[in-house]
Amino acid sequence: MQEPDKLTVLTNPKLTEAKTAIEKALLQKRTIIVAGNCHVHYSGRARSTLELGERLLIIKEDGALLVHRPVGYEPVNWQPAGSVFHVQTKENKLEVHGVRQKPRESVLVTFNQIYMVSALSLNDSGDFLLHATEDDMHRAILMKPELFEEGFKPISWEKKVEPGFVDIYGEDKDGKLVIIEVKRKTATKEAALQLAKYIEPIKAKINRELRGVLVAPSLGKDVQRILATMGLEFKELDPKKCAEVLKKTKNAKLETFFGEDSQ
Repeated sequence: MQEPDKLTVLTNPKLTEAKTAIEKALLQKRTIIVAGNCHVHYSGRARSTLELGERLLIIKEDGALLVHRPVGYEPVNWQPAGSVFHVQTKENKLEVHGVRQKPRESVLVTFNQIYMVSALSLNDSGDFLLHATEDDMHRAILMKPELFEEGFKPISWEKKVEPGFVDIYGEDKDGKLVIIEVKRKTATKEAALQLAKYIEPIKAKINRELRGVLVAPSLGKDVQRILATMGLEFKELDPKKCAEVLKKTKNAKLETFFGEDSQ
């Protein structure tokens, strides 16, 4: 069987031409984009009708369907993967009917004019990489303290001390006070010295054992030696792990984990 062209495009096609192109693309499991004037009727979890307007219909190779307006990033109608499609011309209109069985739902998109039909063969095996800022890393540790270490209990974040603000302030499983400085990229000797500056005024005010910990994806040259000299620690933390935590708890607020007066 001959491989289809990477991209096939019809501009201002007749409805019968559009029907043939869409049916062929469905058989070949290609990604389909149709631009035109259409009416949309949905039934299933609810019922809705979208009156005539110029929109994009997208059908993906896995059977997912989306209808997009010319503005906004969210589809106005959509159906998940697994839909089965039927295409027909009827009374000077082209109907694209997508039906999903479980749960039972259907989207009927009726075009009275089509400006473009495109069929694409797309390959995408790339990993999706999430990236976190330092603030995101703070939030992730607060929401899931075991990212730092088991038994860690955050007390506060962005706590003001004389030289600036401590990123995270907490207590370990042994009851020791823990001061955490977070860096999103490779931590330098400046980061180690910054942590040491924050530790000194806190030590002068409390009478308990204190740990200072630099948290980052990695350490720069000689930084481990500097930390050891000053009695400080390093813990490795990948920002991607933090991004995953935030993705799962994206609607959670820090106030869920702390009282309003925690700062």
